[in-house]
Amino acid sequence: MKIIAMIPARMGSKRVPKKNIRILKDKPLIQYPINLALQCTKLSEIWINTESELLGRYAETLGVKFYKRPDELASDQATNREFMYDFLKKHECDYVIMINPTSPLISKNTMDNLIKMLESDEYDTILSTVAEKTECFFEQKPVNFDKDKKINSQLIEPVYRTIWALTVWKRDTFIKNQENHINPIFNGKIGLFQIPKYESCDIDVEEDWIVAEKNLNCHNGDSPRYLEL
Repeated sequence: MKIIAMIPARMGSKRVPKKNIRILKDKPLIQYPINLALQCTKLSEIWINTESELLGRYAETLGVKFYKRPDELASDQATNREFMYDFLKKHECDYVIMINPTSPLISKNTMDNLIKMLESDEYDTILSTVAEKTECFFEQKPVNFDKDKKINSQLIEPVYRTIWALTVWKRDTFIKNQENHINPIFNGKIGLFQIPKYESCDIDVEEDWIVAEKNLNCHNGDSPRYLEL
């Protein structure tokens, strides 16, 4: 089974300008997914997919390959399905894992668990999600609880929120659906992979960047400490 990683990265981010080369704690944002991928022994190839020569050459110095995205797929209007189809048509593999630079807190353990799920060969698509185990509403109506009954929070069924930190697609299924004008992003048999909440930060706006900085500065893996009474 050939598994490759693809890291999408544009230089022209609008809401957080130049975020992929902005320093987060001690290194540029783009280096987080690269470091994560380089720790995974099951990946046959690791690619950065970008229109930027600067980002591409920097990634090469870290040991990954550079695929230059066509300019027409580098705008705000370009969709995941378009640039992923372009990439997969030119790269042979069984599965591709898209590692999003905007989720810099993902751990090696989480990545390894995703690959184990992928290797079961049960799914055409695997979406990274966060379980929201709380009362959820849609269009003013309860989704996962009965508002007329007493609620035991421990028994509430979680609602799974997609976060796009890590996404897996089976190459052949993705290409086939795209060419048949079927949305390939949610295609075939879909598996939901749960990301730990403390790793689920998604940098979309400046406030998200601040949250990521605080998480990186505060969480060091130490055992819990308690007030001595």
